[in-house]
This record gives sequence, structure tokens and C-alpha cells, in this order.
Amino acid sequence: MRASQLITLLREHDLYRGTTAPLAAETTFADLGYDSRKIGADGLFVCKGLNFSSQYLQQAVANGASAYLAEQDYHDQVTVPGILVSDVRKALSLAAQLYFGFPQNDLFVIGYTGTKGKTTSTYLTHQILSQTAPGKVAMFSTINHIIGNRPEDQFKAHLTTAESFDLFHEMRQAVDNGQTILVMEVASQAYLLHRVYGLTFDVGIFLNISPDHIGVNEHPNFANYLLCKQQLLLNSKACIINADTAHFDEVYAAAKVSTDPSRIWTYGVDQDQATVSIHPQQNTLTASEFTLTVNPAVSELASLAADYHVSMPGDFNQGNATAAILASLLAGATVPQMQTGLAHTRVPGRMESITTRHHGTVYIDYAHDWGSMNALLHFLHTQFTDHRIVVVLGSTGDKGEDRREGFAKALNAYATAAVLTTDDPGHEDPQAIAEQIDQRIDHQAVHTTYIADREAAIRHAITHATNDDLVVLAGKGQDAYQKINGVDTPYDSDPVVAHRVIASLPDEHA
Repeated sequence: MRASQLITLLREHDLYRGTTAPLAAETTFADLGYDSRKIGADGLFVCKGLNFSSQYLQQAVANGASAYLAEQDYHDQVTVPGILVSDVRKALSLAAQLYFGFPQNDLFVIGYTGTKGKTTSTYLTHQILSQTAPGKVAMFSTINHIIGNRPEDQFKAHLTTAESFDLFHEMRQAVDNGQTILVMEVASQAYLLHRVYGLTFDVGIFLNISPDHIGVNEHPNFANYLLCKQQLLLNSKACIINADTAHFDEVYAAAKVSTDPSRIWTYGVDQDQATVSIHPQQNTLTASEFTLTVNPAVSELASLAADYHVSMPGDFNQGNATAAILASLLAGATVPQMQTGLAHTRVPGRMESITTRHHGTVYIDYAHDWGSMNALLHFLHTQFTDHRIVVVLGSTGDKGEDRREGFAKALNAYATAAVLTTDDPGHEDPQAIAEQIDQRIDHQAVHTTYIADREAAIRHAITHATNDDLVVLAGKGQDAYQKINGVDTPYDSDPVVAHRVIASLPDEHA
């Protein structure tokens, strides 16, 4: 990557402010990075982060960095020249694209945003397109990343949407591994923190929105949260929108700013005005079935009018499946490939179920905000009106404070009992978090217990359950750690704990 190329790119985006010292146009950077411990010789070090210290820059120079990219002039700290910009996060995204050779240009990129359903929809789309282009579909999800077909090309995700440098690095790896399609989740913070700045998606999908991720370390208010989610549509060649979402008119208006209406498709339950309409047929504990009809005005989609079987329960997953159908159509999938993919998708930690002999059915789901919790409990309540619903849950610390009130609201509507426990408390006191949930619970309707240790809480819920109970383990899915005081503390994951508890109960083997 030549300095002249980067400066030209920064100028195009009105980010360039000059250099701290003369920098020859032919200067070439052999490395790029924002971790001072990893930067190599002749590298360009990016000075970013709320807690950035000039000591990091000094360490980077000692390790071989020949220049830096920053908003601030550090000429009094180091002797190497600096490229100054007005927004270093945006600049990092552009620099990463240039450094890795704009890998997005060799991928058909599909992006999902929404308060809930991103991971499930991403998995569904990946499974469909794996029928269309076997071995050539990459995926970036909250659970894991897939950038190729070797075991080492599949690994656990650290962020819903990776930092821009890591994002474009993984895109380059995916392209080099022969991938031609990328399906990815796009979190609202990806736009808040400019992690996808300058990236144009071939398809952008808006699933839904409800209040979440609002707090001192996240979005300042709901308006900002909605604005950031709308950015995906403003940066997509084609848009797919859930017609049942809250704020639909605002979302659709945002899409029309940069996308021709003929490239905006909508879907909804019994929504005759939508591009496609979902007609639920059957829901079971393990799957669901629905039929799609197509608006006569969109004749090119007529083939989508068919019956579909999704290997996951819940009417909300019919909407996720429909979004995946429309997205995969744009990527070249056929209806038979869609039907096969939907029927064989499994999402780790999403609506996993364990049937016991004497302690009811245990459901494990990542539901971690009001929208996803309400949808999950509503589904179980409508399917089993004569069963008690017992929920084991906590709430994350250091973010999403509004979730705590939302959890209580969902519990009050559908639960019989709640076992409040620990769920990634961060730097907060898990008992204080639980008390904030408990304050909003209607104790006349919901019996509440607090057990700090998550495994003990799960054991309590399952042990005391009968076959008239549904036990819901919410929030963590297959996460194998707890975030406590800034440390990822190992945790066996809810499915492992649940199976261990059930195996230890004598009456399960009688």
C-alpha cells in the first residue's frame, strides 16, 4: 500500500488533513495495524481507541512502524511522520480496504441488521446458498465466522461485526480461499463506530427494531439506534424490509434515499401489500411451516409462491426464513435450494430443546432483549397454554440497561416463575442487575428466585420442574464464557450444563 494511494483515498472521503512531516509519495507500507504489539517493519500504525496512549505509538515505532495514522499530531512523541485525518475510525476502514485489495469487490455481500433475528437469518441464508454455491459461501455471525472449508477457517466471533481492519482482513482470506458470497450480521455499532465505513452491500436486510443497546457505552437514545440501523439500507444496492417492523415508514423512506423502489422488497405476515406475504400453516416444538404468496405486481418473483418447512420453531422464524429466501434469490438460489436449506438449518444456541422424562422440556435460546424474549415466551405460551413457563435469565452489564425493564415486561406477560442469575455482568454487580429486573416484576403473577451462580440456577429450575413445565434458559445460548470484571471467565455453556444436570437426576434414569 503506497502512501500516495491512501492519501488520495482519504481525500476522496474528505478525511485528509495533511502530514506531520514530509512523506514521499512512493513510500510503501508493508504492514497495517492498530495493535502496537503486532505491527511489523515498515508498517502504518493506526492510533485509535478511547483509551489510546502515545505509549502505544512509541511501542509500534520501536517494533518497526514507519508512520502513523491519527487525528492528533504526535510529532513531539515520535520521529516518524504521521498522516492526520478528521476521523481515524473512518480512515482505518478505508486503509484496510486498500491494504487488503478491496476484497468486497470479489464477493456478493449480504448484510442483516435488526434487534433480533440477525444470527438465525444469517445461518438460514448461509445454508440455502451452500446448496447454490457449495463450499463458496462465507459467513460472519455473532456465533462464528466461516472464511473457507478447512477446520482452521471456522472460528468463534468476538464481536457481532468485527473491527474494520479485521473485517476486511477476513474478507481477503475468504476470497483467497475461493469464497464468492458473504453473508454477515451488521450490528448498529458497526455504523456507530464506522466499522463498515465505505462498504457497499449487494443486499441489505432490515429485520426489525425495538429499544435496545441504549446506554452510556452504546447508543445515546433510540433515535440514534434507529439511525445507525438505517445506514445499512442507505449503503445497499438492493433492500429487503420486514413490513411488520416498528417504524416501517421511516425505514422504507431511508431505503428510498439511495435505492430505486424496484430494488426494495418487503415481506410480512398476511401482508397483501408487501412484495411477498407469509401465511403460517403449522408450528411445532421443533419446526414450523408456512406458505408464501407473491404480490402480482412483482411477477419476477412468482416462483417464490410455494410451501416452506423451517427446522426451527416459532412464528418469528418464519419471518427470518422469508428474509433469507428473498436474499438468497438475489444471490442466485432456486426455490428447491431454498426449501432444502431451510429444512436443514441448525443454529447453535437458538431454540435448542431437550426433552426430559420427568422434568419437562428445556429450551435454550440466546434471547437477550425484550424483543427476542417476548417473541420466544409468546410462542411457547400460545403453543402450551396449559404449561407453566419457568425462565432462567440475567442481563448483561455495562450496556443495554433498558433490557432489564424489558425482561420484566416479558416475564409478566407470559412466565410463571423466574430464576434470576448471572449473565455477563461485566464490571457491574450481578445481584444489583437482578434487583433492577426484579423491581419491575409482578410478583403476584411471577414467582421469583435469585441464585447468583448460573449453573446452580439452572440446576434449581430443572430439578424443581415437572412435565407440566417448560424451562427456558435465556441469554447465553452456547457462549462458553462469562464476561466478569473485564475477563472472559470460562463457563461450560447452557446446553452442557443442562445436559449435566439432567444426567445427574436419579428419576431420569429410573
